[in-house]
Amino acid sequence: MIEVYTDAATAGNPGPSAAGVYVKDFHRFSKFLGNCSNHEAEFLAVIHALEYCKEHFRGEIISIRSDSQLVVQSADSQYCKNPAYSPFLDQILSLHSHFAYVFYKWIPDKENKHADELARIELKKNQD
Repeated sequence: MIEVYTDAATAGNPGPSAAGVYVKDFHRFSKFLGNCSNHEAEFLAVIHALEYCKEHFRGEIISIRSDSQLVVQSADSQYCKNPAYSPFLDQILSLHSHFAYVFYKWIPDKENKHADELARIELKKNQD
């Protein structure tokens, strides 16, 4: 099983945003996302994590851990109340086909320090 931690940082809501992805024992990366809302950035962080895993861990069991309750609940139920987030969820669900199984776990902020730090550093780097 591959443990993947995701987080997003935004300056304003909406505003400049970045994603941080920490793949336990394997890799870490961040990505500047441009202007988006905090929720959009959290969905995009998961999308970038799954795209990375698709390239490196195809066919594996993937455990996505996020401090975004909205993302975790949406991915678990495969449903978004807010139609603005449906395209993000659709993209996430389409990536599931590349893995044996993908599951999501909500974690508190304090357990997501690696991904949080990556997102914050990337955001700061792109604001200077």
